[in-house]
Amino acid sequence: MGTSASKGIDGAGGGAGVGGPAAGLSVGGAAGEGGGAEAWHGGAQLYVSLKMENARIIGDLVPHVYGSEPIIGSWDPARALSMERELASMWELSFVVPPDHETLDFKFLLKPKHAETPCIIEEGPPRLLTGGMLEGDVRVALFKLNGDDEVIEFRVFNKADTVSPLELAASWRVYKENFQPSRVRGIPDISINVEPTHATEEGSGATLELDLEHYVVPTPTAPPNEYAANLAANPASLIQTGALWANDALLSDGIQSPSCVSADLEDHSNHKNTEAWATDSKKTQTSGLIESKSVGTFTPLQKSDGQKGLFVDRGVGSPNFPKSISACRLASGLSFGSSKTMPEAAGAVAAAAVADRLHGSKEDRKLAIVLVGLPARGKTFTAVKLTRYLRWLGHETRHFNVGKYRRLKHGTNQSADFFRDDNPEGIEARNEVAALAMEDMIDWMNGGGQVGIFDATNSTRRRRHMLMRMAEDNCKIIFLETICNDPNIIETNIRLKIQQSPDYADQPDYEAGLQDFKERLINYEKVYEPVGEGSYIKMIDMVKGQGGQLQVNNISGYLPGRIVFFLVNSHLTPRPILLTRHGESLHNVRGRVGGDTVLSEVGELYAKKLASFIEKRLKSEKTATIWTSTLQRTVLTASPIIGFPKIQWRALDEINSGVCDGMTYEEIKKIMPEEYESRRKDKLRYRYPRGESYLDVIQRLEPVIIELERQRAPVVVISHQAVLRALYAYFTDRPLREVPDIEMPLHTIIEIQMGVTGVEEKRYKLMD
Repeated sequence: MGTSASKGIDGAGGGAGVGGPAAGLSVGGAAGEGGGAEAWHGGAQLYVSLKMENARIIGDLVPHVYGSEPIIGSWDPARALSMERELASMWELSFVVPPDHETLDFKFLLKPKHAETPCIIEEGPPRLLTGGMLEGDVRVALFKLNGDDEVIEFRVFNKADTVSPLELAASWRVYKENFQPSRVRGIPDISINVEPTHATEEGSGATLELDLEHYVVPTPTAPPNEYAANLAANPASLIQTGALWANDALLSDGIQSPSCVSADLEDHSNHKNTEAWATDSKKTQTSGLIESKSVGTFTPLQKSDGQKGLFVDRGVGSPNFPKSISACRLASGLSFGSSKTMPEAAGAVAAAAVADRLHGSKEDRKLAIVLVGLPARGKTFTAVKLTRYLRWLGHETRHFNVGKYRRLKHGTNQSADFFRDDNPEGIEARNEVAALAMEDMIDWMNGGGQVGIFDATNSTRRRRHMLMRMAEDNCKIIFLETICNDPNIIETNIRLKIQQSPDYADQPDYEAGLQDFKERLINYEKVYEPVGEGSYIKMIDMVKGQGGQLQVNNISGYLPGRIVFFLVNSHLTPRPILLTRHGESLHNVRGRVGGDTVLSEVGELYAKKLASFIEKRLKSEKTATIWTSTLQRTVLTASPIIGFPKIQWRALDEINSGVCDGMTYEEIKKIMPEEYESRRKDKLRYRYPRGESYLDVIQRLEPVIIELERQRAPVVVISHQAVLRALYAYFTDRPLREVPDIEMPLHTIIEIQMGVTGVEEKRYKLMD
């Protein structure tokens, strides 16, 4: 068994170093048998290091690299990436690519560090990088200066190392802790500036009335005000005699399988089915992110105040990752000791999102997350949150709540006596509905489902062993146990249960219902047996997200690893998240796609009104932050806001429209009718030539979601239509098929309130 230690956002117990993944990482303990680099093939990336050496000083000319994706993105010398001087005679550029990346073609060039000319391109054909290795003669790069009179020769070195997502995350943390700028294409992924830049201009056109409710507008689709357990899957075995989950063609993400018939048993019954979507045959199936055979613990990392100048690379093409994590000594000279044994979770998920672009989000193995815990410990809340996250990532996920089965079969008026350990009829009835729910979940998995969330107390070993027997040869089980020792939190959860649960809907006497539930809780406590068998995750006092522990045992696989990272960042602290598009831009006025234009006069007015709104709405929330993309229309929209840190995320940039950038849809229809028609038929999966699809956007937004889940203070996200559609779909649990058509109007603020009762939405329209 592993030792207990501080929680793994910053460190894991058991002495596994940052280099652990390469040697078989055990999350919080010694590596299990079968560890080693082989366990990491599923999420592996190639860390490529290109070096050029020449002892001759060549004035202010600096070696650069330019070429195809993902190094640069175009054969434009003005956008070339500068190589960094590693030694007096050595320059280096490093980046990360998938192991099976398509051949990258590029060239070296020399140009002044602070000017665009002169630009001297190396002689010969483009260099080809395949599988991380250079093809052909890779030893020498020749440059001709002053016409053909002078030739400079550089020796070229290339090295490629396989690294895991956790190793990439360790690099992310190194730059964070040392505040070293790291840029791709001249733009930092994240930059923090806590100093006010522009004061808000006063004037009648830019001010808001004191009553913010004056600007409230109805939401297009109000979220259901319903008990969370009722939103779980409908019990097919009880309400559809003879029906099989295999006939359920509508997957949890709302994408209809072309090989199945149409039968919507999902709780999003108000959503219309769309035409069948073809799956991406290029995606491969993998596993092996984490291999753990012992118990480990994770503890939240407390960020220091006043962080400035923070830059983070996230994604393919990041040039400044340290060369070798396994060496435990990075380029910055920082050594990792036993006190810092695991990278920050958000960084790991950011890297995992990059890896996911390579191998896809689906795995062969079906996964059952079986909740365990006493009543009023947050099991259903955790189940709902995890279901929403996995659906948003594209995993076919469904929440099965055994309480819903019990109420349908035995009614809602069962007293505490029904749950006594000496009531054989009650025990048999509860085991029966648990078995029915498990059978439904397995049938659903056999029909195409991937992750089932099995929500019940499952408080005895006997019950859990029954579920494990049923799961044999059908799916892998991971027990997720929620433990809470705070009496105040338990009391709050109990009272919410009495107010919301259908079990007490017909109980007119609140106090009588409260007493009955507490007696039910005592009956469960008498026979409760903590999880100690199989694969499991224990969430101990993590309700507030501070001071808790996350223990994992025998967890392996890419998807289970992502689930662990999501859970370690989740908490219940209520806080608002405000989403808004930038103010109207010149391209909005002209009806053009993409671009990086400035705001129109109307957009500038909205920026002032937005600053006034945030000042009034968040006047008591001095720890709030403003997040923007790196495009100037969002930066300009945020510029009048004062008093809050502003963070630029490259991940929040608008969907890349590739060769269509700057065109109108009419121009696209006329010039590229086939592309226009392909997009019209499948906006979700359609990828602009040399650009992105909505699914690509969702993948790169995963680290943003993790950071939003981590935040305990309000966040204002100023971004773009496609990006905000994807973020909004996450919070409101909308099917992926609906993402491209979600209404996201200009000059409107969508406030998402996150808390123990779920997600609530309010909209403010500041301008027409």
